[in-house]
Amino acid sequence: MFKATVKSRIDEDISILIQQDNHPWNYLAECGDASDLTVKEVQNTNAIFISHTHIDHFVNFDSVIRHQLGIQRRVTICGTAGIAQQVQSRIQSYTWNLVEANAVVYEIRALLPNNTIQVFELAPPLWELKPLETMDGNVIFQEKSFKVSAVLLDHKIPTLAYKFEEEDTVKIDLSQSNFRGGKWVRALKAAFDNNDLEQDIELEGNIYKAKDLFHLLHIKKGDTLGIIMDHAPHTANHQAIVQQFNGCRQVLIESFYKNEDKEFAQANFHSYAAMSGKIMRQAQVQEPIPVHFSRKYKQEDIDCLLAEFQTAFEQE
Repeated sequence: MFKATVKSRIDEDISILIQQDNHPWNYLAECGDASDLTVKEVQNTNAIFISHTHIDHFVNFDSVIRHQLGIQRRVTICGTAGIAQQVQSRIQSYTWNLVEANAVVYEIRALLPNNTIQVFELAPPLWELKPLETMDGNVIFQEKSFKVSAVLLDHKIPTLAYKFEEEDTVKIDLSQSNFRGGKWVRALKAAFDNNDLEQDIELEGNIYKAKDLFHLLHIKKGDTLGIIMDHAPHTANHQAIVQQFNGCRQVLIESFYKNEDKEFAQANFHSYAAMSGKIMRQAQVQEPIPVHFSRKYKQEDIDCLLAEFQTAFEQE
């Protein structure tokens, strides 16, 4: 299961830490100010997901680099077209005569409108962009146990929304039998994955056909988590969101304005509380979480915004 924690405080620019159960790495969505983000959490971050590079989503990127120097491994950075050049520009604004060549390596991936992904490598001390092989599709990052797909939205510039999706896993219920666990469980799961009904499974001195033990198995659906940042409240964006995030367990979605300020949302290509709640309802998201509010609001305004979001989400 995924755990998303907002690491920026209510008056700071957005930053979200994503972790997975029994997984060694962290994942960072957005690089806004983040007073609650620790050095260790940054150092353990294996990929960074940037929706777009407006200052409130990218301002803390320098601090991330600062804490990752010396980790001596590859870190992936994902974003829209131009992200590689922007990362390079930020890094090359500093002097690097004392940094070691293997201090850290960044692999930068940019999703283009034609559903191809440009890939670059960026490494010290010169931090020159090295083009790597282009990827096809919208799966912008993948680990052994989960993948991250992305969809382009409109914020007057292209912006990315990300969906984290675990692989389904095969589980066994030994309580439905008199058997003890052992190597046969792995063999049975492998037979199930390969649809090999006739495979022999040796179990407690007897030989069974795999198909006769399949009733002990069940599929555990993988968890899903969405990160939807700045987007205009219009039909094209909403259709893309519903398609990409339909049925997700949890989605963190920007809700920048209160309903009474929705004219500012439309003018500034942001979403507002009631619309974000409505789209989450239409996408049948189980646990929507409104985040990323205008810094002009005080706590009582945000409380009102949250109530407006919830009302729209629960509306029949």
